[in-house]
Amino acid sequence: MNQSTVFVPKARELPEGFVYIDEWIEDCIIDAKYAGTDNFMGRAADGYEQPLVVAAKVVAEGCVKAADMLREQGYVLKFFDAYRPQRAVDDFCRWSEVDEDQRRKPIQYPNIEKKRMFEEGYIARRSGHTRGKAVDLTLVDVKTQQELDMGSIFDFMDPRSWPDCPDVTPEQRKNRYILRDAMVAAGFQPYECEWWHFSIDPEPFPGTYFDFPIK
Repeated sequence: MNQSTVFVPKARELPEGFVYIDEWIEDCIIDAKYAGTDNFMGRAADGYEQPLVVAAKVVAEGCVKAADMLREQGYVLKFFDAYRPQRAVDDFCRWSEVDEDQRRKPIQYPNIEKKRMFEEGYIARRSGHTRGKAVDLTLVDVKTQQELDMGSIFDFMDPRSWPDCPDVTPEQRKNRYILRDAMVAAGFQPYECEWWHFSIDPEPFPGTYFDFPIK
């Protein structure tokens, strides 16, 4: 009698205290920017082996609360990044030293030299993402399935990305506040330089910089 073999995929494993965000928020959208080419480097960053978003458990719990509030308003969360391996941050640092690699300058940083991204606060050599406290995200309208217009793209290295930038339209500012109000109500702190970036308070692993790959 022939016996067939049933394939059972290996469970996705993570260190204690970390989860895959799509397993906690089923209707969220995953757009893992650093696993592909749609980011300021124009290529995948070291440590991003799969287009997935990993978050510290407490960050995921906060995002669940925010998602519940926003769902009632007709929005779902779209995640760009959360936990970030230290090797990816190191990759950012190496990239910043290669002057000839400017492929994404017109799109992501038209008004700033890449070496100044650290001084201006757009990239950190020691990142809260690597400590597991931060998340990058936006909103999608359930009816239209389109991202809300926030006045800039993700990782746009420019004052236009500051949450309170005066140059955005009233509608764009309103959209930023919809996201910010929900995230703050869920226990997060906004970041003054990036409308998409929020940090859980208190943070789960202060002083610990993780380096496990996302796979």
